Amino acid sequence: MSDKIELKVGDMAPEFCLLDKDNKKVCLKDFKGKNVILYFYPKDNTPGCTTEAIGFTTILKDFQALDAVVIGVSPDSPASHAKFIEKKDLKVILLSDEDKEILKAYGAWGLKKFQGKTYKGVIRSTFLINASGKIAHIWPKVSVNGHAEEVKFKLVELNA
Repeated sequence: MSDKIELKVGDMAPEFCLLDKDNKKVCLKDFKGKNVILYFYPKDNTPGCTTEAIGFTTILKDFQALDAVVIGVSPDSPASHAKFIEKKDLKVILLSDEDKEILKAYGAWGLKKFQGKTYKGVIRSTFLINASGKIAHIWPKVSVNGHAEEVKFKLVELNA
């Protein structure tokens, strides 16, 4: 049996409260009335994850103008996030899901293949959650190059 939860566009986004880089609790409900770009990534300070975080940081002002916040979630610790944010001068919110409960709730934790081996890990994915808390768009398997721009275009399209 798969532990993957199949969320669909139109579903209410699963609520969460996770710790940020300062060990402060950040909850989805804190952003009610705003669009939330919720992206799941495997590991701080790795090439793909750095590219993705910098991509979102680079156009963060565009997202803010569209009344959106950008939140990245990984199993890394708050201390790891703090170092990653400082080292790469990131402006996005990074949250720690060390027990992987939220990753699982969003279907972002599951079987992956790498060099012929199968293992459990983070499935790089992004959810666009609208101001009323419903999932407006899902990117189930993300390629990091150009992803932030792709999300921005979809947000503009949905706001039109």
